[in-house]
Amino acid sequence: MSKLEKLLQRIKNNPKTVRFEELDKILSNAGYECAQPGRGSSHYTYRKPSNNPITIPYQRPFVNEVYVRKVIRELNL
Repeated sequence: MSKLEKLLQRIKNNPKTVRFEELDKILSNAGYECAQPGRGSSHYTYRKPSNNPITIPYQRPFVNEVYVRKVIRELNL
């Protein structure tokens, strides 16, 4: 089992303790491109052709569970 597969399994099992960097790694590996709006916004938007954009706010230490579940649903994990 690769590191990415282990990370995906951990996120599915416990979506409350997911860091922004972990979600970024998963979305980037799935082919999404990241863009941050100007003027110092904390929201990052991930886009991929033929898919809906996913917007995630940068939060520490963990991303809100709602956004993690949205990523899981969009990627059909």
